[in-house]
Amino acid sequence: MSHRIDKVWDIDTMTHKEFFMAEGVNVRFAGELQRFIQQRTSASGLYSSASEYIRDLVRHDFEREEQRKWQWLRQELQAGAAADAAEFVALDADSIIGEAKKRRKKHGR
Repeated sequence: MSHRIDKVWDIDTMTHKEFFMAEGVNVRFAGELQRFIQQRTSASGLYSSASEYIRDLVRHDFEREEQRKWQWLRQELQAGAAADAAEFVALDADSIIGEAKKRRKKHGR
């Protein structure tokens, strides 16, 4: 089983313009993967083309990643949302910024 990717973009290093100017990605599949894609895109398959199938896979993967991020955020916020009002500590912006600066100095940043 082999596959080849004609272009690879590292999204973390791409500029905003490069990201949105990227027009396409060519991916070639061989062997078992190619046959699998052909099954999905044949006359009796769910998709009319390999491109449509790959776009759908990427779209679903993107949606799963977004859901994972939201789930993580919900878990992080859950303790605060469930806390009793007596557990909260009054803070002001100046004290938060001051504490952050102390930590930054302490860690040499």
